[in-house]
Amino acid sequence: METSFKRAYNFNAGPAALPLTVLQKAQAELLDFSDTGMSIMEHSHRGKDYEAVHNQAIELLKELLAMPSGYDVLFLQGGASLQFAMLPMNFLPAGKKAGYVMTGVWSEKAYKEAERLGQVFVAASAQEGNYRRIPAAQELQYDASTAYLHITSNNTIYGTEWQEFPDTGAVPLVADMSSDILSRPFDVSKFALIYAGAQKNLGPSGVTVVIIRRDFLEQADKNLPTMLKYGTFAKDNSMYNTPPTFSIYMVKLMLEWVKDQGGLTALYRRNQDKAALLYDAIDASHGFYTGHAQPEARSLMNVTFRLPSPELEKKFLDQAKKEGFVGLSGHRSVGGCRASTYNAVPIESCQALQAMMLAFQQANA
Repeated sequence: METSFKRAYNFNAGPAALPLTVLQKAQAELLDFSDTGMSIMEHSHRGKDYEAVHNQAIELLKELLAMPSGYDVLFLQGGASLQFAMLPMNFLPAGKKAGYVMTGVWSEKAYKEAERLGQVFVAASAQEGNYRRIPAAQELQYDASTAYLHITSNNTIYGTEWQEFPDTGAVPLVADMSSDILSRPFDVSKFALIYAGAQKNLGPSGVTVVIIRRDFLEQADKNLPTMLKYGTFAKDNSMYNTPPTFSIYMVKLMLEWVKDQGGLTALYRRNQDKAALLYDAIDASHGFYTGHAQPEARSLMNVTFRLPSPELEKKFLDQAKKEGFVGLSGHRSVGGCRASTYNAVPIESCQALQAMMLAFQQANA
């Protein structure tokens, strides 16, 4: 299918860019899915046509992540924000404490929500200096009795990312991977639970993916409301109630696209190349552009930077908007600019942004 319109250079932090081919596939099937005479949105979640989509999405995710046996994939609603509460409700019993590594706003939110529900402590923090780094493994402070250790793998606002995940031994490791899941290979077996809102690398907003180890699931509090128990979704294949069927269908299309691109190893190389275009422009600018994140903690998904003055930043963002760039304003807690280079952002968009950065510097330095 040919496109006769110009696509924006979409650097939104989320909901984020989707591949054109995925959107075209959804468009082609929107009115008539698989010769059924109905849209996938009209199918019963109990019917075989939707159930096949649902299960294909689960199997594709397991395949792409090389997920070991003993894990369940769940489709939930409520975003990562619901997970901030659902996690401690299920896995923070009285008499135990959960550790949180503070690397930005989202880990702060997760901590504060858990604090309402049980005993928590800060296992390490990068707050000093406004979250420019990721704590080193030797900074993590917790003991064997810790209920779980929670990390945020990528920090969209600050542009930092864990380069290596800690080995926590018998202490369950939990991660919010909303903004970098599927961007690179990693060892799922290190984690007891992973959660990720879909709207950055997995698909559109409306569904949250949870990957949970079954032996960890067995430890969950059974005396909770039905819809707040992970076990409810594991037992009924995430179809205890009506799941967000269209969002899950889109996740399935996204996972097929990831596989067609060569999987996580191929996407990781591409993501490195995309981010390097922007970091190279920052590093070669002699201070005209200043990155927020320390180089050793830089994210491949969110490139954050400042210009010499608020006036120049406004001028830069105004010019970028005129040239078709979308979503480059930094978060209010950091300011400046942010380019989110998720999987579906094509390298051509990053090349165009690099060219604009270089030209703007030349004209305004």
